[in-house]
Amino acid sequence: MPPPEKNKSLESWIWDAACSIRGAKDAPKYKDYILPLIFAKRLCDVFDDELNRIAKEVGSRKKAFALAKADHKLVRFYLPLVPDDPEQPVWSVIRKLSDKIGEGVTTHMRAIARENPLLQGIIDRVDFNATTHGQRDLDDDRLSNLIEAISTKRLGLDDVEADIIGKSYEYLIRKFAEGGGQSAGEFYTPPEVGTIMSRVLQPEPGMEIYDPTCGSGGLLVKCEIAMEESAKGKKRTVAPLKLFGQEFTPETWAMANMNMIIHDMQGQIEIGDTFKNPKFRDKRGKLRTFDRVIANPMWNQDWFTEADYDNDELDRFPAGAGFPGKSSADWGWVQHMHASLNDKGRAAVVLDTGAASRGSGNAGTNKEKTVRQWFVDHDLIESVLYLPENLFYNTTAPGIVLFLNKAKAKERRGKVFLVNASQVFEKGDPKNFIPE
Repeated sequence: MPPPEKNKSLESWIWDAACSIRGAKDAPKYKDYILPLIFAKRLCDVFDDELNRIAKEVGSRKKAFALAKADHKLVRFYLPLVPDDPEQPVWSVIRKLSDKIGEGVTTHMRAIARENPLLQGIIDRVDFNATTHGQRDLDDDRLSNLIEAISTKRLGLDDVEADIIGKSYEYLIRKFAEGGGQSAGEFYTPPEVGTIMSRVLQPEPGMEIYDPTCGSGGLLVKCEIAMEESAKGKKRTVAPLKLFGQEFTPETWAMANMNMIIHDMQGQIEIGDTFKNPKFRDKRGKLRTFDRVIANPMWNQDWFTEADYDNDELDRFPAGAGFPGKSSADWGWVQHMHASLNDKGRAAVVLDTGAASRGSGNAGTNKEKTVRQWFVDHDLIESVLYLPENLFYNTTAPGIVLFLNKAKAKERRGKVFLVNASQVFEKGDPKNFIPE
């Protein structure tokens, strides 16, 4: 086996692995296979590092395997993959599969999930042996190429920091978004937009942060990074943020969980429709509240009716603000986020630009305008940031970031800070981006 490459950037290595299946054009179709395999490689290499640490104390890797098997608490995740020769890396169990590879990989992934309740439904979601009309979705030759490509780099504790592999993982998700067109924006927010949102929110050590439409978890990760950056130079032992998210799509929910674990972050990602059934409740069954809320909900959802708002038992849609109309749930999401904030809470949410202006010319009433006015009258809107166009993967529209603050500073009360950043961008391919 050739030794793992040291010098190739993790991003280009990870993208090469993705393209090894069928070239760059088709890579996004296979993300559900690629992401769990890279995730499993990271788990294997970290498990190896932990075994080596134990082996140093007890004299051999063979003994270390036996100890970890007897007491799973000695390691972060216990992997029931034991090579014939204990000196061989754990990943070699997967790398050496030579026939019925799809079946073998699926069996190993399920075995890992069985031993680690935290990984159930995350690492074992995909059947690597799946067929459509009798034809394998990913045949053994291509799967073998993918495993080989992933094998060229070691992803252990000393090889790459959690943040580096996390960034590469985000990079891969971004590349999939570029190729994924329409559906991509549902799980991915451009990183610089997330960075701006998280820096403005100024999360502090130990805070609880919530994203009701968390996609692949990128905005939650950005909050942790922003908090750590602002705490640099202070005690390095700052308390991590507690991250909470809910995601509707099972595949994306699994992606978010892998993203959090790979970044080494403390969090809980629930699955389900936040609008109709928010999972985070307090002991009395009321909506749980958080220090910060950050989100990029899908814009202009038109499948929630007045009945959905009327039937809400969580006091999310106050009588004076009410139903924003069926054609767009944008302000419905803002209402949900506002209800999810504690007394000193702050929120950042990405919306369609129309959410800031629709109905403003109406002499009479307009449902969205009424909700908007409620937020202004209650002095909850701190700022509106107008973004450049062509940043998002599923639209060329510019979008805005709306910032809410339930405890505005004295000098900001009664005011809304409007920022037009529509010209602050650089041309990129295929999308524009906001420079540092």
